[in-house]
Amino acid sequence: MKKAMSLSFNLFNWLPLLALSTNEPSQKHKTHDYSRFTTGRDYVFESLNQGLEGQMTGIGKGIKACDYIILRRGAELFRYQVEEIDYYADPPDMWMALLKKVIDNS
Repeated sequence: MKKAMSLSFNLFNWLPLLALSTNEPSQKHKTHDYSRFTTGRDYVFESLNQGLEGQMTGIGKGIKACDYIILRRGAELFRYQVEEIDYYADPPDMWMALLKKVIDNS
């Protein structure tokens, strides 16, 4: 009986540590630079809501919701955050995403 109490006591002591480690933020949101690619050939971007949002289809692995994408229009660079992303089944690195423009207030 003492062994069982000791084991449950030890497990109980580890529970807060396990909860803390699983709640730690995973890696930061990545930025994917598509400014050197050609629109219409390497990706397709459709501006929505006067440029404040957009829908983009592109190729690339590892892009996730909340990541950032840098796009070029003319000489200007624009930063968008990925709101939603869905990967195609074939090819598996092709995706479609809903983007929201990041407004720099500085």
